Amino acid sequence: MLKLSRIFTLLENSRKPWDFAQNMGLKYFPAPIKFDSIEKVDRPKLKIVEKVPQYAPGLRPPKMQKRLKLMRGPEVVHNKLIHRQYGIVALGGGRLKWNHFEMMRMGVGRQIDVNRMFAIWRVDPPWQPVTKKGQGQRMGGGKGAIDHYVSPIKEGRVILELGGHLEYPEAYKILQLVCHKLPFKALVVSQEIMDQREAEERRRQVENTNYYTMKYVIQNNFGGCHNWLSPFDHKWFGRHR
Repeated sequence: MLKLSRIFTLLENSRKPWDFAQNMGLKYFPAPIKFDSIEKVDRPKLKIVEKVPQYAPGLRPPKMQKRLKLMRGPEVVHNKLIHRQYGIVALGGGRLKWNHFEMMRMGVGRQIDVNRMFAIWRVDPPWQPVTKKGQGQRMGGGKGAIDHYVSPIKEGRVILELGGHLEYPEAYKILQLVCHKLPFKALVVSQEIMDQREAEERRRQVENTNYYTMKYVIQNNFGGCHNWLSPFDHKWFGRHR
């Protein structure tokens, strides 16, 4: 009798089948992304860029000054994603050599699936000549010979784009392999990330309660700052170098 009473007590104290009904239900997963609006390109892989630009026959390749202004300031033209998917954006100015183009082309080309992905360039091939003199030469004697060609990059420039039937985690793994090898700081972005960055920038400007911004200080010459500020600070108010 003691055993039966103990069994009945355990059954009464145990959870009934209907007690589990509160924890059961349907699982709501996010709907898969639709890729109906994706436009495919003819060549899914990055094209091979020329190491030396082609000039007309009989034309001597022209030399050029450094022109550091080509790397200064923000990019105002090529700062949007054409396919509105994924890409690499420069966070600072710099120069891309032909070796960097090959590194990106081979690094991305080995990782993408050409049946459902594609990649395109958003920068020009190397076109600016860089001269160099041999080691141990004395000063003078004119400008040195052309050593190599580069492509100047400004802050905010889109370097390349990756698109197709893929999501951001997969695109990040592919682009991050080459992003940290560039000669300047860069960021792997998606269209959502770029929209968030723009919205955050607008929010900071609207919600800013400090009246003495860098723009106001420079325009009103606080502390005689015009004596030591550069022309680029007057143009971009300390945001870009």
